[in-house]
Amino acid sequence: MVRGKTLAQLALGGALVYAGVSHLTVAREEFQAQVPPWFPADPDAVVLASGAVEIGLGAALLTAWRQPLRSRVGLVAAAFFVAVFPGNIAQFTEHRDAFGLDSDTKRGVRLLFQPLLVAWAWKATQKRAGQGQERAGS
Repeated sequence: MVRGKTLAQLALGGALVYAGVSHLTVAREEFQAQVPPWFPADPDAVVLASGAVEIGLGAALLTAWRQPLRSRVGLVAAAFFVAVFPGNIAQFTEHRDAFGLDSDTKRGVRLLFQPLLVAWAWKATQKRAGQGQERAGS
């Protein structure tokens, strides 16, 4: 039986692979528009690198099932979502349009979902109650 945490981990892994591939292909220009102009790197290089990271994180989420690796992958994914948060804030504060986020309201609502992504990555991959404990005599 597939449990909720497993489904959440699979969904997040698939979403990250999809987003990463779109960074490298069809949505490359849209993602470049999200790189703040003050960030000290070429926007295309940032998009390519972040796309590769997303593909790697997504693949890891799709394949890491045993603890403690599963928890570690979730922690790295959560940290990635925290790391890209300043770019999302900059998109809001600098009023930059991308991906249909063409108003401050839409950009602001998107910011509210960022902590949910962090929580999703964390909760979907952490040990379940009683998981990973040694049995007596093992």
